Amino acid sequence: MAVNGISRARMSSMQLFLRCFCALLCGSAIAGAATEPAVPILLYHRVGPVRADSMTVTTVHFKQQLDLLRTNGFCVIPLERFLAWRLGSGPAPAPKSVVVTFDDGHASVYHEARSLLAVNGIPVTLFIYPSCISHASYAMTWDQLSELAATPSFKIESHTFWHPNFKQESKKLDRDQYEAFVDNQLRKSKAVLEEKLGRPVTLLAWPFGIYDTYLMSRASAAGYTAAFSIECRAATGADPMMALPRCIVSDEDVGPRFLRFIENAMALGRN
Repeated sequence: MAVNGISRARMSSMQLFLRCFCALLCGSAIAGAATEPAVPILLYHRVGPVRADSMTVTTVHFKQQLDLLRTNGFCVIPLERFLAWRLGSGPAPAPKSVVVTFDDGHASVYHEARSLLAVNGIPVTLFIYPSCISHASYAMTWDQLSELAATPSFKIESHTFWHPNFKQESKKLDRDQYEAFVDNQLRKSKAVLEEKLGRPVTLLAWPFGIYDTYLMSRASAAGYTAAFSIECRAATGADPMMALPRCIVSDEDVGPRFLRFIENAMALGRN
């Protein structure tokens, strides 16, 4: 079977080469460097031929962004490698490490982004709210999501069950109702994804980047080991595990502006 004209065997060879090259590049960093690791976790939502809204990155610009990461010495690492360091079970990420994530579950990830990520050997984590899968016209189907989850490059994690605005819900519900609502959103998403995909789900992306100490405690109680917000700065060892920052990438972030976007995020993370 071919993906956008690329044979599976050829794609596997290309992925192996790119990952080995990236590992060599990242491994060339000076051991024991005094600089605290600061890893930008990039957040995408949709990729498409035209910019449909502010959350869409056009396919041509997405390709340019991936090319810029590669040609400027950045190494895209799996999110779990960064988390292993944070949890004390792995080495520190090398300088110029970057993580790529997508939120929501839009079909454009399958139709537009998938082949570009595969050709470039880019590992990616998808944060999914399962109520939309196989239901919303803009979303992937369970078959498509399962196909991605079956590959080593894609990890599927939780984005709550239907992407609520917790701040608004807290104003509409009394304390007991709100607690039940939060627990349902966190636990049902995790349970459905685990049942459908047959693998553990331990990470959470906060809808709209909204979180507080109460939500973080409920997420921990629901079995999540880390959660992610939306704050445009690199993630470091000082950030709370239940509120790790991510940077939304826009369609305007191209060329030198994209590189400045990455560099600024790293600088802010270290400050």
